[in-house]
Amino acid sequence: MGRKISDLHAAGDLLSAKRWLIVGLVANLSLLVFFKYFDFLLGNFSLLIGRPYQQLGLALPIGISFFTFTQIAYLVDCNAGKVRETKPESYGLFVTYFPHLIAGPILHHKEMMPQFDQPDSHVFSRGRLILGLLFFTSGLFKKVVLADGVARYVGPVFDVSQGNLTMLEGWAGALSYTFQLYFDFSAYSDMAYGLSYMFGIVLPINFNSPYQSRSIIEFWRRWHITLSTFLRDYLYIPLGGNRDGDARRYLNLVITMLLGGLWHGANWTFVIWGGLHGFYLVCNHGLRHLLAGRDNWCIRVLGTLLTLLAVVVGWVFFRANSVASACAILKAMAGGTMLSVSGASLGINRIMDVNNCLVWLAACAAITFLMPNIYQVLGTGLRREQERRLEQGLGGMLLGALLLLSALLLAISETRGVSEFLYFNF
Repeated sequence: MGRKISDLHAAGDLLSAKRWLIVGLVANLSLLVFFKYFDFLLGNFSLLIGRPYQQLGLALPIGISFFTFTQIAYLVDCNAGKVRETKPESYGLFVTYFPHLIAGPILHHKEMMPQFDQPDSHVFSRGRLILGLLFFTSGLFKKVVLADGVARYVGPVFDVSQGNLTMLEGWAGALSYTFQLYFDFSAYSDMAYGLSYMFGIVLPINFNSPYQSRSIIEFWRRWHITLSTFLRDYLYIPLGGNRDGDARRYLNLVITMLLGGLWHGANWTFVIWGGLHGFYLVCNHGLRHLLAGRDNWCIRVLGTLLTLLAVVVGWVFFRANSVASACAILKAMAGGTMLSVSGASLGINRIMDVNNCLVWLAACAAITFLMPNIYQVLGTGLRREQERRLEQGLGGMLLGALLLLSALLLAISETRGVSEFLYFNF
């Protein structure tokens, strides 16, 4: 279909190309809506008409949210005459390339398809294997030790959030999820990058220390970078972007973020999360005009703290099982008592577990805000000189150490049972 659209565009038959594009978009979006949103849409419709509805409970195909966007971008660019690679085998490899399918990044044909034809990517390199393992092991450590470690403090708050939470418990649960999601998503991003790098294919960076952002605008340039890029290029700009004045610009931002929230899951909590970030972005753009030309350490620190606070509030809706649960947690965070014994049904030891949680939060915060990320340490792109050095000398010892550490981390993970990546659900 992409080749057909490209051929029609090259022949100047733009109307037919557009018709084929519409067919392709409808086909892709229909599958996504059927598998991901069918129960959600009919469930809400049944509430409106007052009739019961039996959910289908369809299993979500792995990676459908990611490869759907990948294919949409390809078809849209074919219609715009921007696609140079239309060979079926290259396209098939591009869409089915496995390292990214579970939790991203969202791949773009312009970045990926030329790499598949490079002869160097078909040759084994021990240096490339070691560098890939460095990224992979870094991600595995974040997942097994940090994300899964702090996750134990999330469930007791979010899964029984209708209980009488204290302020301390509300904040402990919200911050625990804030760091769980951070390290879980960072972990998969590192592991996918490293696994792909072993094959000589460089994935786009999808995660770049987003909690160090000084504004929500900067946050979305660092968090799920490929999703932000897709939403900007294929939704926000086609809606009009910032070309028709501030009012239209802000409306386009809110629409984009609402749909971005819905992309994450079929629940009103995700829609509210997206709407919150749309509201945040509108406020951020307005404040940026007011603070233009002012920049000092106080504004930078305040900006970082306010951004993190806004993000934490959003994550409460993102994680909560329902809007009511999210509101209950936010209510506790805003005005619950510091300590009580009224919520014993939550199964939380009010002193010991909270204290342990605070230690975990302090450790996670130190790593998040004080340490460089793996891309800052190793750089980006293909590292020819680093690979050459690892081909000799201590490269073999480092390879053995990384394999041993990976095996140890996997063994630790096995003892805890199955722990899926959070973005696996999206």
